Amino acid sequence: MPLDLTAEFSRFRNADPERLHFAAHSHAYWPDATRAAQIQLWDDAAELVDEKWTRVLGEVWPAVAKGVADHLRLPDPATLVSAVNTHEFVNRLISALPLDRVPKIVTTDGEFHSFKRQTERLAEDSLIEVIAVPTEPFATLPARIVQAVNAHTPEMVFVSQVFFNSGYALPDLDALVDAVAAPDRLTVIDGYHAFLAVPVDLSHIADRAFYLAGGYKYAMAGEGACFMHCPPGFAPRPRNTGWYASFASLSGPQDRVRYATDGQRFMGATFDPSGLYRMRAALDWMAALGLDASKIHAHAMALQQVFLADISESPFGLFDPVHLVVPAQEMSRGNFLTFEHPDAADWKARLKAANIVVDVRDTRLRVGFGLYHNADDVKRLLRRLREL
Repeated sequence: MPLDLTAEFSRFRNADPERLHFAAHSHAYWPDATRAAQIQLWDDAAELVDEKWTRVLGEVWPAVAKGVADHLRLPDPATLVSAVNTHEFVNRLISALPLDRVPKIVTTDGEFHSFKRQTERLAEDSLIEVIAVPTEPFATLPARIVQAVNAHTPEMVFVSQVFFNSGYALPDLDALVDAVAAPDRLTVIDGYHAFLAVPVDLSHIADRAFYLAGGYKYAMAGEGACFMHCPPGFAPRPRNTGWYASFASLSGPQDRVRYATDGQRFMGATFDPSGLYRMRAALDWMAALGLDASKIHAHAMALQQVFLADISESPFGLFDPVHLVVPAQEMSRGNFLTFEHPDAADWKARLKAANIVVDVRDTRLRVGFGLYHNADDVKRLLRRLREL
C-alpha cells in the first residue's frame, strides 16, 4: 500500500487544490518543513551578515553532506561538494581532461541536456569527441557501453543511472563501473533521477566513480542544491575552478593555485545558499519519518500500479500500456512512467488546460509519482484524464 503523507505538503497542495501535479520527476512539491528553512536563511543573514558563510559552510553544508552520504552509502561525506546546478560539475569535469589530445567521451544518447548540449557544442569545435551509445534496446545497454569503452579507450565515461527521457534504470551499477573504470579515466554517473527515487549504494564504487545529483526532484528541496561525490585522487586540479576550491587555504601562502584535497577541489564561488537550507530541512524531515529511497520507491511503484491497473483494464488515447517506453513488467525503472506517442505534445497541452501537470520530451510524455501523492490522487487523475 502507498503511504499517505499528503498533510506534510499542505502549503503546495493548498496553493491550488484542484491542480493535479504529476511531474515529481521534474519539479517535486516541497514538504512544509522546508518553509521554515527558507526563513531561517534570511534570519541568519540578518544576524551574521558576512559571517553567515561560517554557518553555511560549517553547519548547513556538513549536515547536508552527512545526510547525502548516508543515503548513498558513501564512506566519507568529505568526498562531496555542492553547486547550484549540475552543469557546473559537468564543465569542471571536462576541464580536467588532458590537453595533449582530443579527449574521447563515451556516453549515451539519453543523457540530460546539462551534459548533452555542452558536450555536443564542444564536439562541434573538435575540442572533444563524443561516442554516444543508443540507450535502446535497454536489455543490452550495459554490455554495449562496455564494448564502446573497450573499443575507444575514452578519457571519460558519463552515463545516467536512471534515464530522464524513459525512466529505465541501469540494473547493476557496480558491475558497469567495475567494467569501465580505469586509473586515468573519469567515470561519471548522473544520479539525478535516482537519488532518493531508487535505492543507491555507492560503497563498492566510491573509490572510482563520480556521482552527481541534486535536490530539485526527489529530494524535494528545490533548485540550487546539487552535489557531486568525487573519488579521491581523480582530477585533483580542474581548470574550471572557483575561489571556494581553496577556501581552507586562503589565509596561507598564495604562491600557486591551491586546491582542497577532498571533494571541495570541485567547488565554485559565491552562491545562494537557500537551497542547502531547504535540503537540510528536507533530509531532517525524512530522517524523522524514517524515510529512505527504498520506502520512497516502494510508494511510487505502488501508485504506478494503481495507474497501470486502470489503463491496462481500459486503455484510452495515449494512456495505453502499449505506448510505454519501459514496459510495465520491467522493474528496472525509476519513479515515473513514459509514454511514446506522436501526439504527446498535444496531450500535454490538453492536460495543462485541465489543470493537470505532466511534461513532454519530444514525443514522450512523462507521468511522475511522489511522496506528495496518495492513491486517491491517482484515482482523481484517472477520472479527469478519462473526461478528456
